[in-house]
Amino acid sequence: MRDWLSHRVAAAPDATALVRAEDGEAWTYADLDRLVEETAGRLAAHGVDAGTHLGVHLSPRVGYVGLVHAAMRLGATLVPVGHRLTPREIGVRLDRADVDVLVCGADTERTAIEGAAGSGIPILSVDEPTDSDDSHGSDAPTDIEDSDVAALHDSDPEPIPDSTWNLEERLCVLFTSGTSGRPKAVEITAGNVLFSAVASAFRLGVHPDDRWLVTLPLHHAGGLSPVYRSVLAGTAIVLREDFEPGEAADDVDRYDVTGVSLVPTMLTRMLDRRGTLSDSLRTVLLGGAPASERLIERCENYSVPVYPTYGMTETASQIATATPAEAFKDPDTVGRPIFLTDLTVVDDAGDPVDRGETGELVVSGPTVSPGYYGDPEATAAATDDHGLHTGDVGRIDENGRVHVVNRLDDRIVTGGENVDPGEVADVLADHDAVHEAAVLGLPDETWGERVGALIVPAEQTDASEESSADDGDEGADGDGDHDESVAAEVADAEAADPGADANGSTVDATDVGNEPAETNGAIGDEVADVAQPDAAEADAAEADAIPEAAESNVTREAAAETDGERDPPIDERALLEYARERLSGFKMPRTVAYVEELPRTVSGTVDREAARDRLIEEGVEPSVPSVEFDRAGFEPADPEPADREESGAADREGSESNDGEERGDGSEAAIEDGTENGTNGIGTGAGVDEPTDGTDDDR
Repeated sequence: MRDWLSHRVAAAPDATALVRAEDGEAWTYADLDRLVEETAGRLAAHGVDAGTHLGVHLSPRVGYVGLVHAAMRLGATLVPVGHRLTPREIGVRLDRADVDVLVCGADTERTAIEGAAGSGIPILSVDEPTDSDDSHGSDAPTDIEDSDVAALHDSDPEPIPDSTWNLEERLCVLFTSGTSGRPKAVEITAGNVLFSAVASAFRLGVHPDDRWLVTLPLHHAGGLSPVYRSVLAGTAIVLREDFEPGEAADDVDRYDVTGVSLVPTMLTRMLDRRGTLSDSLRTVLLGGAPASERLIERCENYSVPVYPTYGMTETASQIATATPAEAFKDPDTVGRPIFLTDLTVVDDAGDPVDRGETGELVVSGPTVSPGYYGDPEATAAATDDHGLHTGDVGRIDENGRVHVVNRLDDRIVTGGENVDPGEVADVLADHDAVHEAAVLGLPDETWGERVGALIVPAEQTDASEESSADDGDEGADGDGDHDESVAAEVADAEAADPGADANGSTVDATDVGNEPAETNGAIGDEVADVAQPDAAEADAAEADAIPEAAESNVTREAAAETDGERDPPIDERALLEYARERLSGFKMPRTVAYVEELPRTVSGTVDREAARDRLIEEGVEPSVPSVEFDRAGFEPADPEPADREESGAADREGSESNDGEERGDGSEAAIEDGTENGTNGIGTGAGVDEPTDGTDDDR
């Protein structure tokens, strides 16, 4: 078969394919086809052809949509690379996926250059490249071969040979985050995407005049899936290049949007801004994190058609999806498996359990990835005769509905993004001021979980060792050799919500020097198209997890910090600046505490529950304002002006009266980039963007 856009433009050239939300400019399928043909020809002039791994390091824009289809037209494999990743993270992904050519924009040029430094990967910009001498800092590569960026629009398009696809061929490579912190490159075939689109359509329904609002990053399955699916179904997407909750809510009404993929935090903020959503909306596909019962009830009260969904990158999006009727009746369920997808619940020995019993969820069917690119060991470890091990604990009730209980591993899910604690702990411990650190998730009402770090300062450890030597004490637990003795140990991982049954998790290596065991599959990296509910039990879990004594401790610490009395034992600014250079914003610790030694089990591994208790009781926000280390992803927008149109004000007033709780200050992360293991979703650069005015739409 040819690329899907070729088939669609032949069938419906005048149908609307794409609308840019910011200004309403629209492209028909014929317009989009011309854009894609030109873009593909320019890429071909730079050697992109069948088999090329084409990396795309761009923020959401019309040109990105063009590149998605241009890659398929050329027979190339698309490799989306998050536009807010650090150069270190970019470099890892380029290497893991064997990227041959990298496309960037003006806003991502510097990180593209630094991430690709030394690799020899050609870099193309959809915008006018900036002068390398003026635009890059002192850390930028000095080798001209590493820093040259070519303007894609300067190349004359070359004729494109016909490319055909079969269902087994690799359409794209999407990244997930394994528990060792090394991103896994998931192979997604044309068949995976096609079967996922068909199964999703059967569950959600598709109408010829459907319009799907795309608010999620296009390197997420939740953002990328609608781009492919719309062409298959002949429907339109409305692309919002920068998520702002009030504007996104208004887009639904402004463009008669019928569907949208969101993570719970996004939906909550949209409702906070507007009270409810337009009645044109038929589907809110909600995934990426557990959805709270309160949010589901709020959707029911305001007639928001919410479809809680569970999925992962490895399944090209959805695994199971609940209808609104199912969700309103049982907010805990993510519904039944989608068409042609089978779920098996297995025990620790890998044997299927009886209906209603809890175990690991194992998925099989035509949407499941053939494996991890370049990592046959990880592929073998994640699969068996039953299918792909998701790494999630759940059950299937007597009605066939799926309930996800918690995670087998220790990954933190914050605002729909997966964070590997071991990666964060390793970065912290690499700093001279830190001896070791344990990193884990803490309940957070806004984000589901936030990153917490329990830190042993290096100076404090040195002083403790000197004291032990002087006093003649053994000091076994603080003697600095202790990491080496437990370097490969793993502990029980946390359950998804802090009050959950301890059966849930099996891996932890959050302390420095502990390489977490590689686990099977993963949970919820997709952001909306694949799912798992939202900041869910966060409210109840947080209430259960913080006893009165802990609350008073937190209050005292917060008061001390406010009064300027807090005196951290290390230079927190230096540590956080060091970490932010190496980690995406959503991975940054939002709660810290300092201890003389990490709590450990008898086997020498970090005692996660004890560490969590210490962070709950003693943890505070870092002394450096979190806004200085903004998380990658959407941030809460500024409050709406008081004189906004009356309807918006009325909606907000109604929302406040029905749900006046505080939603947080927005310093926490959201959706942006590290994605990385499984969940559920082109400004205008010269030469790759809109066929009309050629405006530079880089924002």
